Amino acid sequence: MSTVFCCSNIRPYKSKTLSHESTFAKFMTWATFPRASDPHSSNNSALTTTPSYVVQIVKQVNFGPIESKRYFAITEDGSGDEAFVEVLEKWLIDANFQKLNTFKNFKCVSHNKFFEVNVYQKDPVNAHHWRANVARPATEIDL
Repeated sequence: MSTVFCCSNIRPYKSKTLSHESTFAKFMTWATFPRASDPHSSNNSALTTTPSYVVQIVKQVNFGPIESKRYFAITEDGSGDEAFVEVLEKWLIDANFQKLNTFKNFKCVSHNKFFEVNVYQKDPVNAHHWRANVARPATEIDL
């Protein structure tokens, strides 16, 4: 199990207001340090319905190599409160999610880390589970 962010000093980097601003705000509120998660220990059966979106977080050394890519699907508990469950990239591909052209960047000066947060939604057009679109996740060919 590991924390989503390295510390509580995460700050927006060249922040702009986007059409998916509420999506980013919900995730960032939920992921506040010391939130920890593990895709292998989380129960993906908590996803009783297809989530409306999934958030990808790419962690890297500032101007350096990528350290990790993690995916978090939004869920609702019975009370209507929203939370996120970490899922594997294979789940995203099997569920036919596609990366949207929207992202926000965050930076931690204390640890020299850079975080890119992306949004994925279920692809309403491509009913195939084959990777026919480069917007779909795949570690082997992600640029």
